[in-house]
Amino acid sequence: MRPRTPRTTWLAAAVAGATAVAATALAGTPVAARPVVAAPVAAAVAAPNIALANVKAHLSQFQSIATANGGNRAHGRPGYLASVNYVKAQLDAVGYTTTVQSFTYNGATGYNLIADWPGGDPNAVVMTGAHLDSVTAGPGINDNGSGSAAILEVALTVARTGFAPDRHLRFGWWGAEELGLRGSQYYVNNLPAAERTRIKQYLNFDMVGSPNAGYFVYDGDNSDGVGAGPGPAGSAQIEQTIQAYFTSIGVPTRGTDFDGRSDYGPFISVGIPAGGTFTGAEGIKSSAQASLWGGTAGQAFDPCYHRSCDTTTNINDTALDRNADAIAYTVWTLAQVATPPPGTTVYSDTFETATGWTTNPAGTDTATAGQWERGDPEATSSSGIATQLGTTVSGSYDLVTGRLAGSSAGDYDLDGGVSTIQSPAITLPSTGTLTLSFAWYLAHLNNSSSADYLRVRVVGTGTVTALNVAGAATNRAASWQSASVNISTLRGQTVRIVIDAADASTASLVEAAVDDVRIVQS
Repeated sequence: MRPRTPRTTWLAAAVAGATAVAATALAGTPVAARPVVAAPVAAAVAAPNIALANVKAHLSQFQSIATANGGNRAHGRPGYLASVNYVKAQLDAVGYTTTVQSFTYNGATGYNLIADWPGGDPNAVVMTGAHLDSVTAGPGINDNGSGSAAILEVALTVARTGFAPDRHLRFGWWGAEELGLRGSQYYVNNLPAAERTRIKQYLNFDMVGSPNAGYFVYDGDNSDGVGAGPGPAGSAQIEQTIQAYFTSIGVPTRGTDFDGRSDYGPFISVGIPAGGTFTGAEGIKSSAQASLWGGTAGQAFDPCYHRSCDTTTNINDTALDRNADAIAYTVWTLAQVATPPPGTTVYSDTFETATGWTTNPAGTDTATAGQWERGDPEATSSSGIATQLGTTVSGSYDLVTGRLAGSSAGDYDLDGGVSTIQSPAITLPSTGTLTLSFAWYLAHLNNSSSADYLRVRVVGTGTVTALNVAGAATNRAASWQSASVNISTLRGQTVRIVIDAADASTASLVEAAVDDVRIVQS
């Protein structure tokens, strides 16, 4: 991890860039007021346990390389190139396509190593990275042999298990991070615009075995309400996925800012969602943190940060093991698209073409602006809080309340009352289990109340309410979630899906969207 730089310097370059490229950045609310967010969809193939012994074997190799090359693995030094060659040989042996990308900084040649796992959607890349260089003062085993070794072992486990994800997997090991993120910046700068859009999420792991460890997760939605602000839209999903893993093993986490000290910086500056974990550098562990995680209060998370003592003895095995497993869980989860329920598709609409949905079908709507429409949505935000997403679950179109952005967030939001949109008639089969699934979000500011809502019903002779979410006097950022409900009580009927959204509070800002509606028979 690079040394601290003045926050204002980095914000001008990175956060402003992220705002220009991805105005849909998610910001959250104070922790106490955060809405409940649906847990990530369980991976179709569960993530395997990552063997700690294997990760530590890679660290031993990095230590041996440093010892044989002047005590470090720094940019422009022989120990760094030897480290690249070691990682490359491991990946080549199991079937990765590897590329060594060279660049020049401070008169010396640096190298990035990129490894692609065959298969997966090339237009939907999940990339995982770590910097491979050390400072000149030491071998850099925690900073950042730990992250490099952990993602290497995750990549090798992908191959050993024959994992065949829906999305394309890419791994990167960066050079010259310690000199100002030079390798990752070079990589991002030289990506064609089309290639940048294919990287849907970037996961960064820098210092994941600190001896006096904390358990920090990059604050993708700025839910702590302080610091450098959120990452681009999609960063919150990464944060929530990582948190879900640590929650499953009973380890509390805390947010850490995107403060520009590691290789996520170049990615978020061009609007690529990012996230990851961090166990602490030269910062001092507080008494509260020691009570939360154990360890020694009043001591640095890593007392050997950027020193010659950052060797294989400078590793907390428990923290390294937990983080390696968290990396695998996150990669496996994000790389797999939720599998639709098995069975016969009765009805499906991704809204990429017009299929006959009708607005205000009963002629009773009261909304005066921002009514439901099928459209290509434009991103909106207010005070850093994403109120409408410019991205859909699939394709370019969804059902959305007022698809345009306007000059301010409130220009096209739902106003004045209720807006309704209704599907064409759907004839349901008379046998089997019938399941309705769809993606949705409801976003509002803290001027909302429980009078505002998003509701989805299936209406025939009877009615099944599939979703009924009320507003509240809190900030709720737009974030795609999934819903699934059994509608078998309507078998044999001709039904319509009816979606209502209401802005019934005074002067509240409300936005809603629905995508990928599907009914299956099983």
